[in-house]
Amino acid sequence: MTVLGTGAKGSGTLSGTVRWGVIGTGGIAAKFVADLALLPDAEVVAVGSRSADGAADFGDRFQIDRRHASYADLVADPDIDAVYIATPHPFHAEHALQAIAAGKPVLVEKPFAMNAGEARSVVDAARAAGVFCMEAMWTRFLPHMIRLRELLAEGALGEILAVSADQGMRFEPDPEHRLFAPELGGGALLDLGIYPFSFASMVLGVPETVRASATSAFTGVDQTTSAVLTYSGGAHAVVICTSAAATPMRAWVAGTQGRIEIDRPWYQATSFTLTRMDGSTERYETPAGVVQDIAQGRAKGMRFEAAELGRCLRAGLLESPVMPLDETVSILGTLDEVRDQIGLSYATRLGK
Repeated sequence: MTVLGTGAKGSGTLSGTVRWGVIGTGGIAAKFVADLALLPDAEVVAVGSRSADGAADFGDRFQIDRRHASYADLVADPDIDAVYIATPHPFHAEHALQAIAAGKPVLVEKPFAMNAGEARSVVDAARAAGVFCMEAMWTRFLPHMIRLRELLAEGALGEILAVSADQGMRFEPDPEHRLFAPELGGGALLDLGIYPFSFASMVLGVPETVRASATSAFTGVDQTTSAVLTYSGGAHAVVICTSAAATPMRAWVAGTQGRIEIDRPWYQATSFTLTRMDGSTERYETPAGVVQDIAQGRAKGMRFEAAELGRCLRAGLLESPVMPLDETVSILGTLDEVRDQIGLSYATRLGK
């Protein structure tokens, strides 16, 4: 793992509280800020919006003193240690590049970019500048996912042969909603499908083949997309995402020695059951404190990704070994292949 060098922008290690600046004032930004309040060594100190009113409203809501009427002013703020990007998908790469150019470590909401080309531009810029960068795939840092990876590393399931995950929610057709807006990267694939595709990547890596199918929503973006991914060792992954129906939202991993079935909703803080070939079972339960925070509406679990950024900065790392930048790019490459097969294209701001 690359370590921060001396003399580069963003170089050196961090001690003490991570002071966050947030780009964007929408729903995901609000959830992140609320969750971060439960992290003892992190604090949101600044917010950036497209307007002074937007920054002021968000600042009032979350008691954030430093309010910037532009994203450029936010990343230039000398009193922030890291930037969280929570703007719509098409702006992720552009705003990440702004933060990197200002020497600010950056956490970029998923999907990291609109396609692999944009993602590679951000990764190359971060590495050239010596600035920490990570995709905000918050699911990967949840306690049950950490335990699942430990079991896989221990060989508890033997050789992995099959993976399945779904992510489906019912959204009423609304041309004003971002999920149906092509100009905002709308559609099930990038907004919902990123979860199961990232899960398959975490377990099995880069697929050898991709076979995808989709139906379209009324605006032309995808409404329901499914794919079968195959891997060099013979394993298969089946993923499905939809904006038209509430699916079970379960995930499982099966191998020659057993299987793991994750409770719904699998991508949030939850629990799972390990069933071995002899029929014996073991139960993993999410820590009670995390469950209580969620039940009380205080958090979703996004603070764990923020904690990972803080851990990496304190260790002098340029990227996270849990969510490596090359994997982020490869996942978007898989989504690019899916989009090619289903005929879904977007106009992108960076032209990649």
